[in-house]
Amino acid sequence: MNILLTGSVAYDYLMIFPGYFRDHILPDKLETISLSFLVEDMVRLRGGTAPNIAYTLAMLGVRARLFATVGEDFGDYRDWLESKGVDTTWARVVPGVFTASFFANTDRSNAQIASFYPGAMAYAASLSLHELDGDLPDYVFISPNDPDAMKRYVVECREMGLRYLYDPSQQIVRLQGNDLQLGIEGAHALFVNDYEFALVQKMTGMSAADMLQSLKFAVVTRGDRGATIYSADQEYSIPVIPPEQIADPTGVGDAFRGGFLTAYQYGLDLLTCGRVGALAATYCLEKSGPQGHSYTREEFVSRYRRYFDDEGKLDILVVGAETR
Repeated sequence: MNILLTGSVAYDYLMIFPGYFRDHILPDKLETISLSFLVEDMVRLRGGTAPNIAYTLAMLGVRARLFATVGEDFGDYRDWLESKGVDTTWARVVPGVFTASFFANTDRSNAQIASFYPGAMAYAASLSLHELDGDLPDYVFISPNDPDAMKRYVVECREMGLRYLYDPSQQIVRLQGNDLQLGIEGAHALFVNDYEFALVQKMTGMSAADMLQSLKFAVVTRGDRGATIYSADQEYSIPVIPPEQIADPTGVGDAFRGGFLTAYQYGLDLLTCGRVGALAATYCLEKSGPQGHSYTREEFVSRYRRYFDDEGKLDILVVGAETR
């Protein structure tokens, strides 16, 4: 399957606060809040929704294409992604601009306070799917990006007859209800977390049943409560795979998507897709940063089988590259 990933490309600046944010937030003073947290550690890591998803896909044997705008500082990042098996041909450099940057401060309870500088992402709407010129994907994944770009890709997918998976998540607050409804009604599937799912319903006036009239399925992640997959006639509860340690939650949702998409592109059932996503998310949670974890496909399948009987279905992850 040919998967094209649209979305943010960013450097992540991740900081650790050795306390709890909640201890320093005064509810009766929120209108004048002014806080500074002295952190004990900071690292600069590769991130962004689209390459995070692509990274997991690549580790599981799927070479996805990255479709995004990046800054002049992207050279080392491009080399890294290509070395891992990600196609960056359509990562277009915007002259004179830095790649987007995400600044996240995480406390001892894994609560986060974050800021995002769009940089080259602000130019994403200048990149059109029509430029693919016949080299069309089987699926386009529309993930958080410049809002105008997200709207453009929804329209272009519909115009070009391309199947797309819709993941508005962090950019829901920058979109209008009619934008979200248009994106959902034309999508193959929807990916959101539980809070975002409720927010989308409020903004569009659509119920879950309304959405599933057009969607093949909807995936709702629920943090440490796992995930739920909804289809027109079935609901699947996906448990969390216990982590061996918890290092950093950044990118866990992207890893879930990458795992899910890998199983889905091999034609596996939705329950198995969700479980593969859950394990991919756990691997990410155990290491710092959204691309700090690694594993072989054999290791992944072996660990999966500690928790689930896949009846041999995941053999395809190990031999898929040779048989497809």
